[in-house]
Amino acid sequence: MASSDQPPGPMPPTAHGEKAPGKPMTAGQTMLDTGAAMLQSLKPVKQISQHVCTFALYAHDLGRQIETHHFVARLNQDFLQCAVYDTDSASGRLIGVEYIVSDKIFEALPPDEQKLWHSHAYEIKSGLWVNPRVPETVEKPELENLAKTYGKFWCTWQVDRGDKLPLGVPALMMSPQGVNLGRVRPDLVERRDDKYNISTDSLRASRLEIEEPEWINPQADYWKQHGKGFAIDVIPTEMKKIAPFP
Repeated sequence: MASSDQPPGPMPPTAHGEKAPGKPMTAGQTMLDTGAAMLQSLKPVKQISQHVCTFALYAHDLGRQIETHHFVARLNQDFLQCAVYDTDSASGRLIGVEYIVSDKIFEALPPDEQKLWHSHAYEIKSGLWVNPRVPETVEKPELENLAKTYGKFWCTWQVDRGDKLPLGVPALMMSPQGVNLGRVRPDLVERRDDKYNISTDSLRASRLEIEEPEWINPQADYWKQHGKGFAIDVIPTEMKKIAPFP
């Protein structure tokens, strides 16, 4: 069994209502964090400019599906990086990272690397990808560009199986697709829609005019063509020997 699919071992004790084990913050720690936030630049974090709510499927088990909250920073027109959380509340847990590249960059990747990526066209067109509270007319130009992109998403904290800590190795995630195994469970979509008072069906209808990419590389969404996903396993290996300085 691949390590990314192994159930966690015994969980550490957690206080009632807490998502992770640990003592509550002290007044001193709170003051330190507040003071540091005022004095330090935190430049990489301040580049985050968008919140996206969508869904992801485990590459080794498409039946395991989660709602995700991407906080997106744009490095340039062809590259975005996302800190992924399980919720947009203040207690949200950082569960992974996704990198998003344009089709131009993706086509230049080696074929074996492309197998780890997924396309976004269906996710955008179907209304599953949303920027909560942002009017559809405002985000549509961005959606038209995103429909041509590819993403690689590693989940580092499998909260859906009850992990109280980020245990084990990262799990590769895939995007929803318009075929049977890739469809998102209706109850997940309904719960998300109720939370933000939106209608995925209405969003899908409003995005009919967004053009489909002329070409979606079949190396992406590899499972659709080959029925195989990817999982990480941990194996012992010899450490590299570095000669000491004379």
